[in-house]
Amino acid sequence: MRIYPEQLTQQLNKGLRQAYLLFGNEPLLKQECSQQIRQAAQQAGFDERHTFTIDAQLDWNQVLDCTQAMSLFSARQIIELEVPESGLNANQAKSLQEVTATLHNDILLLMHGPRLNKKQENAKWFKAVAEQGLYVPCNTPDARHLPRFIQARCQQLGLNPDHESVLMLAQWHEGNLLALAQSLQKLTLLYPDGALTVLRLEEALSRHNHYTPFQLVDAVLAGQSKRSQRVLRQLEGEGIEAVILLRTLQRELTQLYKMQELGSKGTPLNIIFEQFRIWQSRREVYIGALHRLPLKTLVQLLQQLAAIEVEVKTNFDYQPWPALSALCAEMCGVRTHTMAQSF
Repeated sequence: MRIYPEQLTQQLNKGLRQAYLLFGNEPLLKQECSQQIRQAAQQAGFDERHTFTIDAQLDWNQVLDCTQAMSLFSARQIIELEVPESGLNANQAKSLQEVTATLHNDILLLMHGPRLNKKQENAKWFKAVAEQGLYVPCNTPDARHLPRFIQARCQQLGLNPDHESVLMLAQWHEGNLLALAQSLQKLTLLYPDGALTVLRLEEALSRHNHYTPFQLVDAVLAGQSKRSQRVLRQLEGEGIEAVILLRTLQRELTQLYKMQELGSKGTPLNIIFEQFRIWQSRREVYIGALHRLPLKTLVQLLQQLAAIEVEVKTNFDYQPWPALSALCAEMCGVRTHTMAQSF
C-alpha cells in the first residue's frame, strides 16, 4: 500500500504494519518518517534495533538470525536495511526475499533508500515487502506542490499564513526542506499567535532556497521564463560555474535536436521517448518543448550557447550571466534582443 509522508501518522495510529519502505530524494522526510515509525514501534515493545547496509560485504545470515533469534529481554525487534544508490543486484534481491519470508509479528522491517523508478517498484523484492507493509515515497515536493505542502505543515504547527506568505515561503525555501522546517519552527517561537504575513516573514527570515542546474533545465523545458530567471539568479549568487550550466543546457538542447530530427523522419513520438529513456511523468514537458522549439530554433540556440562558451574560455573578463539569461529566455519561447542581433 502506498501512502504519503503526511498520511503516516494516521496510519500508525491504526496500528503497526509488518514492514515500511521509505524511499526518495528528500532526507528530511525520510528522517522524520523513520523517527515516527521507531517511536510507534518502541511504544509497542520493539526495544531492539538492528541496522544493516546492503552491500557486497553484508552477511545475510546475520539478518536472518535476527528474524529467528529471540532476545532474553525483548522479543520484539526492528530490522533496518539501507538500500544503496545503485539499487539491488539479483543475489541481494533474492536474499531480501528470503528475509521477507521469515518475518513475523515480533519483527518490524524498516527499509530506506534512494528514489525508485517504476521498474524498481515492479521488482519482485519490492512487491514482496510492500505486500506486508506500507510504501512511503519521500520525495521533495516540486514547485507546483510545495505551497500545499507548506500549508499542511503550517497547520500541523498551529501557524496560519496568508496566501502571499505561503508563496513567499515556497519561493525562499524551494529545494531546501530542512531550512523550511527550521524556519517554521522559528516562526512558531517568534509569533505565538500563529499569524504569518509577508511583513513578518521579511522581518524574521532570510532566503534559504537552494537550486541545482537540473531545476534550471526543468524550468526552461517547461517554458517557465520567470522561474528560470529566478533559478539562474540564485545559481549565480551561489557561485556555480557558468560552464557547468552551459554543459547542462547543451546536453538538453542536443537531445531535443536529435528528437526533432527523428520526428522529421516520421519516427513516432512514443518511440523517440523510449529511445531517449524519457520517463512517462516527464513526457508532457518534453512535448511542450518540442512544439516550442523547432529544428531551426534549436540550431540557433546551440550556436548561441557555443558563442557564450568560447567567450567564457577565452575572455577572463567576460561576464556570461546576461547572455545565459537571454539563452534561457529563448529556450522558454521569449524572443530577446540578443537573439535578434545574433541571427
